[in-house]
Order: sequence, then C-alpha cells, then structure tokens
Amino acid sequence: MKVLLLSTYDHTGGAAIAASRLLQALQGQGVEATMLCRRNIRAGWLRRLCPPLARALEKQSWTSIMERIVIWTGNGFSKKDLWATDIALFGQDITRTKEYKEADVVHLHWVNQGFLSLSTIGKIARSGKKVIWTMHDEWPLSYTTHYGDEPLTLLARFVRHQKKKLLRSQNITFVTCSKWLKCVSESKPLAKEQTIKSIPNSIDSTVFKPLDKMECRRRFGLPVDKKIALFVAQNVNDERKGIIYLDKAATLLDDSVMMVAPGRDLPYINNVEDMARLYASVDVFVTPSLSDNLPNTIMEAMACGTPCVGFSVGGIPEMIDHKENGYVARYKDARDLADGIRYVISEENHARLSQAAREKVMRCYSEEAVAKRYIAEYSEQSEYSE
Repeated sequence: MKVLLLSTYDHTGGAAIAASRLLQALQGQGVEATMLCRRNIRAGWLRRLCPPLARALEKQSWTSIMERIVIWTGNGFSKKDLWATDIALFGQDITRTKEYKEADVVHLHWVNQGFLSLSTIGKIARSGKKVIWTMHDEWPLSYTTHYGDEPLTLLARFVRHQKKKLLRSQNITFVTCSKWLKCVSESKPLAKEQTIKSIPNSIDSTVFKPLDKMECRRRFGLPVDKKIALFVAQNVNDERKGIIYLDKAATLLDDSVMMVAPGRDLPYINNVEDMARLYASVDVFVTPSLSDNLPNTIMEAMACGTPCVGFSVGGIPEMIDHKENGYVARYKDARDLADGIRYVISEENHARLSQAAREKVMRCYSEEAVAKRYIAEYSEQSEYSE
C-alpha cells in the first residue's frame, strides 16, 4: 500500500508537525508513505538586490499571494482576518506528480494558503483513489474560517457553493484529531452525509521522554531552587493563546514559582531535542489557550513526564485528565489557572501526576498506536490488497 500525505508545510505550525510525525510513524510500521508540501517561490535572483524581500517571497507561493489579494479585495481592502480565512481558489496541481500517480491512498492534512485548491481536491476525490482528510481545524467543513462562526459574505457564499459540489461524491473520509472537533464538525451544514471519525495525533516518545531535570536546567541556565512553569506558543502575543490569563495567574503565585516562555524569557528553540530538554526541565506546562484542537505542546510535555494545566476548552480536557495527570481549569478563570499550577507542583501530587502523564501518552498517542489506527482506516477505505 502506497500512501501520499499532503501538507502545506512540513514543520511550520502544529498541523505540519503532526503530519510529519504521522509520516514517520507510518514508515516505522512498514508503510510505503511519502509527503508532498507546497512549492514556494524561488527568489534567488533577488537575494543580491534585496535580501529582505527575497526572504519574504520565499516564505510564500504565487498561489498563496494571489489568494491573499482576493481575500483582501473581498474584505473591502481591509487587513482584518487576512490570514484567518482561506478560500482555496488557487493551488498547485499535485495530480501530475509521480508520488500522486503511484499512491493508493491520498491523505490530506492542512492544505491551505495556496497549496491545494478546491478544484484539485475535487479532482482527487473523483480519482477513484481512497481519500482521507485529517482536520486540524474546522476549515474543511466550514466555508472560509478555521475556527468559530463566520459571516456569510460574498466570498463565503461562493466557497460554500464550491465545497458543496466537492462533497457531493462523499468519497472523502474526514478524521478529526480530537473528539471535540468531531462533535463541532458534525454540526456543520456541510457535514451532512459525510463520514467523520476521530484519531489523535502521534508523538515520538523516544525523543520526548523524561530526562534529568537538574541537568536540563543547567543547560538552559534555569535556577535549580525554584518551581518552574513553562508556556510555549509560536506567537506568545497571540490573543487566542491566552497569555493575559497566564500573566494574571502569575501575579497570584508567590516568588517560588518562575514563569518562562521561549521568545520572551528564553531564546526561541527550533531543535526538537532541546525542546524535549526544556519540557523535562520544568515542573508544569501551562497552556491558557482560548481555543485549540489537540495541542502538540501538551502531548510533548506529558511525554516528558511534565504535568499540564489548561482551560476546559476544545480537545484539552481529552488530553489532561483532571487531577489525574494534570489540572483542567475553568475557562478564562485566571485564579483557577493559578490554583491548578499550585496543585500540580505540590510535593504530594507531582510525582504521581508526572508518571500518569507519561503513561497516558504511551497508551494513546505513541507512534505505533496512532499509526495502527490509520493503517486500519486505509485498509478499510482501500480496495488494495497485498
């Protein structure tokens, strides 16, 4: 069985990381799997003339730029929600590639920002190949937004019409990373008569694992005599990540607890081994996110034996079992978030929670466990037999 994974990026953002981890997990189980990503602009000719412009262009594709222009125009030349919506009217035709032609199963992940157009996705759905689409947010069964309700603008009406045509064949099996997203997706008008299942993301538990805490702290120059809480986000100032609630919670804790965040208190970390060391060096990982699916960060921290604290929102309560391997705080309640941090770092609870966190990951999110669930899904969906 040959499986082709499609993802806009390979390592930028949570969805891309999840797709790359699944690729590794499938290959580890002997599946012949490959992944294609968006082809970005090559601006080598511009590097000598204007390096900053060249670097900016090389982060995009011409299709993604064209799409932003249409969205900007449709929004009345406003930058509001410019990157919060996608219309998938432009894309790259991967159906001409050798990888696509040889694939028995085509597995879509996050394919926005000029990677796949709705037209190409429709072509894939009608190809006779078996198609799986892992939903890392609500977009595949929404109109143009990735999370929450959306106004029915002219662009949204047009995209709705295109998606209805695409979904008419019912040849796509949708897979959500969390049970919460499955529930949300099933309530969408576009979800009518569609097959929606739920399979979590996977993690490499040989990289993200418990390590010597004090040795890891010395590596990052962190104090050995304090309790340390960690916060991680691609953009620490993103309001959706809830940093204001973490800051409020921090004021309710005494000086024995230290808050750290890469990009604010530490340099950004791009190396996965160093990221695992950072998780292992702290006493608690705090995620005050106000909306999330199945955060890779929680999974990574738990795999390192670090208990987590987060709000009761999205798929977070599916990962953190309240007072069993972490603490689930009341939504947008900074005081309860602080109480959760105190609960987790207390000497009477921490060792028990730490062990349970690691055990939960090995049971539910290990590469082998997740890969086997997808392999079963591929086999069920495909007529291919060895």
